[in-house]
Amino acid sequence: MERIVYDRMAAHDSTHWWYRARREILSAYLKRNAKLPSDARILEIGCGTGHNLPMLARFGDVDAIEIDPAARAIAGERLGKAIGHAPLPALEGVERGAYDLIAVLDVVEHIEDDVAALKAMAQCLKPGGAILITVPAHQWMWSAHDVVNHHHRRYSKAALGRAIADAGLRHNGLRWFNSLLFPAAVAARMAGKIRGKDDSDDSPPVKPLNAVFQSVFAMERHLLGRLPMTPGLSIITLARAA
Repeated sequence: MERIVYDRMAAHDSTHWWYRARREILSAYLKRNAKLPSDARILEIGCGTGHNLPMLARFGDVDAIEIDPAARAIAGERLGKAIGHAPLPALEGVERGAYDLIAVLDVVEHIEDDVAALKAMAQCLKPGGAILITVPAHQWMWSAHDVVNHHHRRYSKAALGRAIADAGLRHNGLRWFNSLLFPAAVAARMAGKIRGKDDSDDSPPVKPLNAVFQSVFAMERHLLGRLPMTPGLSIITLARAA
């Protein structure tokens, strides 16, 4: 990712509606689906500024990896211990067979060889461990945001399912999320392209609108995995050894 992406993340990850609501959704999803032991070991790969680490720490002892030095320093302060920097797909130096849960939250799309990355993650799991995966959806939604984030792709359910299977894993169902705001996001994306204003600025909106978006998006914590969701901006799944 370009430097500006990490700078915006550091500035807004505690206030932006997307970060705040997504943490609530991920926490609820893990509670319902992960079945982690009380002493779970957890690894977040590509933790950025560490904004997900306190949420993940509710489920066990957390380690993290981040390749950007400035973001890694911020994440280390939040976690209270050193953050690793082993890059995907190799994850060289990361302990094999060690983790009950690996979280890759909007990370796999950054890796050219996503299958090799998933295979390496699987090697780092304990027997019965799982990989929590979220990815951006719909290649036709490609925009300046994907460019500045150095994405290699956006996913369809079929494409993510193939990558998981090719890595020797099985998933618990590929589910859409960020669905309630999807029509508004599509309209805004299309309007920007028509006006020639397809940019990567993801700063939060004014406070009242930020609060509304957060409330609407966070409602999905009650729905995800319980009811079928309409297409959304993202896909989520848990993958385990086949």
